[in-house]
Amino acid sequence: MSLQRILAVLTISVVSAVAVAQATTPDALIRQISTEVIDTIKADKSLQSGDVSKIVTLVDTKVMPHVNFQRMTASAVGRNWRTATPEQQKRLQEEFKTLLVRTYAGALTQVKDQTVQLKPLRAAAEDTEVVVRTEVKGKGEPIQLDYRLEKIDAGWKIYDVNVLGVWLVEQYRSQFAQDINAGGIDALITKLAELNKGAKSWRWRCPQSSASSRRVRPWPRSRRRPRRAAARWWLTPARSANSIRQPSPR
Repeated sequence: MSLQRILAVLTISVVSAVAVAQATTPDALIRQISTEVIDTIKADKSLQSGDVSKIVTLVDTKVMPHVNFQRMTASAVGRNWRTATPEQQKRLQEEFKTLLVRTYAGALTQVKDQTVQLKPLRAAAEDTEVVVRTEVKGKGEPIQLDYRLEKIDAGWKIYDVNVLGVWLVEQYRSQFAQDINAGGIDALITKLAELNKGAKSWRWRCPQSSASSRRVRPWPRSRRRPRRAAARWWLTPARSANSIRQPSPR
């Protein structure tokens, strides 16, 4: 690569970093990230065709720098996080990051002509934790996609994501607790490592484009499945990048 091209790449990287840094409000940050990711996919045919490795790279560079992995992992592991050794905490954080990247990448393989619309932010100027609510709009019904963010010295960071009314961290916490109770922290680390090693992507649950999609929305509180069943939505490896399954009502 020539010196001129290297300088051009560095300039683009710096400008992009400054643009995100200037997004001083949480909703502005989410708008910035969403727009960059979707525009990048729409402009790249290999991303549109479901090139998982490129999508994973996109997520890792555009989305993950704005996620607080330590808080997200600690919340998902629950009270067992405090009893884990520093090395175990490091491994959990690494494997959970891989899981999240592949989960998010699996969703992005479905991006075609969608746009993201932000709802009005309900927060005071002094708030340090907020929820940014968005809708992904395209063919069919809009998909609810919300973010929990916290303000730290480095700026706003995402620490949980809500898809169709289900917060990911809560769902992971239920499954992780079962694995830890069965075999301890090391058993959970081993399971995550095996899942991450054996799967190219992760199934992403989203509504169908027809009116029947309403049936796959989260269950009413009085009729919801046990948390054990719901947690498996996020931990099932997909056979291909375009694999989407619908939870079947029972």
